[in-house]
Amino acid sequence: MTTTPNTSVHPTSQRRIGSGVLRTGILIVATMTTGLTAGVFADWSNAIMPGLNTVDDRTFVAAFRALDTSITNPLFLGVGFMGALLFTGLSAALHLRAEQRPVLIWVGAALVCYLAVFVITFGVHEPLNEKLRTAGEPHSNAEFAAARALLDEATWTAWNTVRAVASTIAFGCLTWALVIHRRIGYPSAPRTDELA
Repeated sequence: MTTTPNTSVHPTSQRRIGSGVLRTGILIVATMTTGLTAGVFADWSNAIMPGLNTVDDRTFVAAFRALDTSITNPLFLGVGFMGALLFTGLSAALHLRAEQRPVLIWVGAALVCYLAVFVITFGVHEPLNEKLRTAGEPHSNAEFAAARALLDEATWTAWNTVRAVASTIAFGCLTWALVIHRRIGYPSAPRTDELA
C-alpha cells in the first residue's frame, strides 16, 4: 500500500516566506522611489538651474514659479519625495532581526542620507521658494530683478547639489542592500520528509 507524501508547508515556514516577500517588496519600492527622487534633484542641478541662469529676470521668475507649482503635486510629493522616506524607514524596521543586520546597515545608511535631504529641503529650499512665491506680482524690470534675488540662486543651487548627491548615495546604499538581501535569500521551506 502506497502512502501519499505530506506536501503541506509548515505554518511557521509560510509566515517566514511571507515576511521575506514583504521585506523584498518594501526594499524594492524604497529603492525605486529614492532613485526617482535623486533623479529629479540631479536634473535641477545639471539642467534646470544652469538653464535658468542664462535667462533674463522676467523669464526666470515666471519659469521658476511655474516649475515650483508643477513639482508640488501629489505624485512627486506623496509617492516620490515622502514615499522614499517612508518606505526606507519601513524597510529598516523590517530588517531589524539579527539575520537581516547586513541589509539593515545599508538601509540605515540610506535612511540617514535621505533624512539629510529632508533637512536641506525644508531648511534651505522651502524658505527660499516661499520668498519667491509670496513676493507679489512684479511689473517692472527692477521688480523682477528683486524677486529673482529673493531666491538666492547660488545658495539654492549649491544646496540642491548636496541633496542630489545625498539622495544618490541613498539610492546606491539601497541598491547594495538589495544585493545583500538577495544573497541572504528567502528562508527555504522544510523538506516534506521532515514534516511527515
